[in-house]
Amino acid sequence: MNAIRPRRLRNDKNIRDLARETRISSKALILPLFIKEGNGIIEPIESLEGHNYYSPDTVQAGIEDILNANVKSVLLFGIPDKKDDEGSGAYSEDGVVQKAVRKIKERYPEITVITDVCMCEYTANGHCGIVKDGKVINDLTLPYIAKIALSHVEAGADIVAPSDMMDNRVAEIRKTLEGKGFHDTPIMSYSVKYASSFYGPFRDVAKSAPAFGDRKTYQMDYHNRREALKEAMLDIQEGADILMVKPAMAYLDIIRELKDKTQNPICAYSVSGEYAMIKSAAKLGLVNEYAVMCESAVSMFRAGADMLITYYAKELSKAIEKGDIG
Repeated sequence: MNAIRPRRLRNDKNIRDLARETRISSKALILPLFIKEGNGIIEPIESLEGHNYYSPDTVQAGIEDILNANVKSVLLFGIPDKKDDEGSGAYSEDGVVQKAVRKIKERYPEITVITDVCMCEYTANGHCGIVKDGKVINDLTLPYIAKIALSHVEAGADIVAPSDMMDNRVAEIRKTLEGKGFHDTPIMSYSVKYASSFYGPFRDVAKSAPAFGDRKTYQMDYHNRREALKEAMLDIQEGADILMVKPAMAYLDIIRELKDKTQNPICAYSVSGEYAMIKSAAKLGLVNEYAVMCESAVSMFRAGADMLITYYAKELSKAIEKGDIG
């Protein structure tokens, strides 16, 4: 006779719920929002089915939709109408993200507004920093990244999230914010951001594909695991409060690595390519979209994520409410 039978804790739904190891909440979900320069824009995004572009004057409609789904956190990306070599629209007081932040916080102060801090949507060359002689120059870029972050915080952003992957940018942002009296603003660092093929739909949405070359000199090589911990530890030393792993689905081992070896909250970013794959497979009748959405999200929390940036945030929140996950 075998006295140990794991199936006893699977006998019915109530017992399974009691014994559940991984629990997730809608409070841990973050929805990306794309803000386009202009007025009166609520425009479906072809590359991200179910999502819209908003202009700063219509973003409140998007926030209403989010609140109705019981999601309380957003990550803003800007789509400017003009670009230049220095990405000046990224740090302009009247930049598209800055205007959207003010609109959101004016009416919905309870929403946590996180802003992506980078230059790629704003530079004419599509790279994440200042380019000289065909190369992205790390140290020339740092003051610009810090200036962008400061402009977002001055507009009312609750958290800034640098995604450029320049060395020492967290320290530069922290120094700049501290110098202006913003001692309490958290930095959610894209600490572990791989040079991934999963970003395809996003680059179409944000019009941010590089005009030449690629981003492999600053984003991480996906063969590397120990380097992820090095990047994370450097960001912690520089003053990062939250560590992000991007992408999520193919990097669950990295999420677990950071969870086990750091004390900071871990954010996973389930990126546009992951979303598009599930959508496409569901359209072909190959998978149950709802079930795969739930299962893949739980895998990220099971791996160690404390919060999740996902294009399925609203749908996942409703699934939690229904008791299908959570």
